[in-house]
Amino acid sequence: MQLIENLKIEEKLYKEKLENGMTVMIIPRKNTQKKYIIWGTHYGSNESKFIVPGETEALEVPKGVAHFLEHKMFEQENGKNSLDVLTALGVEANAYTTNDHTAYLFESTDKFYEALDEFMDYVQHPYFTDQNVEKEKGIIGQEIMMYNDYPEWKVYLNTLEAMYYYHPVKLDITGTIETISHINKEILYKCYNTFYNPSNMALVVCGDFEPEKILEEIKKRLVSKDSLGEIKRIYPDEPNEVVKNYVEQNMEVSMPLFTIGIKDIPAEKKEKVKKHIAIEILLNMILGRSSRLYKDLYNKGLIFAQPSLEYEFTDGYAHILITGQATDPNQLFEEFKKEIQNLKQNGLDQKEFDRIKKFIYGGYVKEYNDVAETSRMFLADFFKGINSFDYIDEISSINAEYGMQILKQTFIDKNIVLSIVKKS
Repeated sequence: MQLIENLKIEEKLYKEKLENGMTVMIIPRKNTQKKYIIWGTHYGSNESKFIVPGETEALEVPKGVAHFLEHKMFEQENGKNSLDVLTALGVEANAYTTNDHTAYLFESTDKFYEALDEFMDYVQHPYFTDQNVEKEKGIIGQEIMMYNDYPEWKVYLNTLEAMYYYHPVKLDITGTIETISHINKEILYKCYNTFYNPSNMALVVCGDFEPEKILEEIKKRLVSKDSLGEIKRIYPDEPNEVVKNYVEQNMEVSMPLFTIGIKDIPAEKKEKVKKHIAIEILLNMILGRSSRLYKDLYNKGLIFAQPSLEYEFTDGYAHILITGQATDPNQLFEEFKKEIQNLKQNGLDQKEFDRIKKFIYGGYVKEYNDVAETSRMFLADFFKGINSFDYIDEISSINAEYGMQILKQTFIDKNIVLSIVKKS
């Protein structure tokens, strides 16, 4: 195993790429009661067109297959549901699908190895039939309709649709009732066998473990599979500009919801972490709780709580999302754009930049206090080609000059969109 140690936060990561191509990451935590394991595949809702290793023709599957697969993985041929089995053991188990990966997980303080037996069994043994696939369509169809009634979900999706012309990130992770109607067991097995190959997967475990011992326990529960090779993922060409700068929808809300989206160009691999950190600092300087703009908007009664500030990215897309509630989102939007222009013209205050940088660094360190947050972070970053320790190491090198460079490159007026959901 490779040992990667970060002395700044006194954390160790043991990492090994197995013969079958799967990467295992172990983060030991002495004297910690909780144990957490997460097993993910680099397969999310964005992957609907691809070339299977060893084949030459591109395969296109319905939107929503990755999420559908996640739902179906718990059902076993013996009639049991693995989620129920794990719950009966007293562990907290779950799964989720994102744009770029799907993950299965559980957390426990007791009976970890009993739970590990069930966990590693169900992820490696899918069971799909015509009947259980048809039944699931109804369940997921209800989920889709339920989310369509959530103003918070609609304001988010409308933002993505305003930013992107063709990239599948604009689509609901669940797919639509129409697209999932075309899913069958053959498609599920094809996608499972392609994307759930060990060479496309990674596993992270965090807790009071001896690295060598837990690695052996994981290895002996793995089904023997050869590395499949690289999967060719096919995405449509996406213009740099946005589709439109404004979208509005009427729904039952007590106060208007808004999301400001800024479409960006993904950074090169060596700059991913630096750019991410710089954008986090800039967002907090512009609209964080201690910012001049936030205080002004709060005093005017436009907002009553700090909006969420996020930067999402993979190799294929990148965007900023600022989401919250405002009495007048249009006025907030104009004030936001004015503040960006003000910073571009007058520069970034070095002391303020450094103060926010310390605040961001504190947030990074705090993530290591929780075994679940640590594990999920390492898995998500791994699929982005990042070692999570890089955030701790890189942040000290980022200065206001670099921040200004990113501000000018990313916060471009024509690429900023506003999505509003308000009462009719």
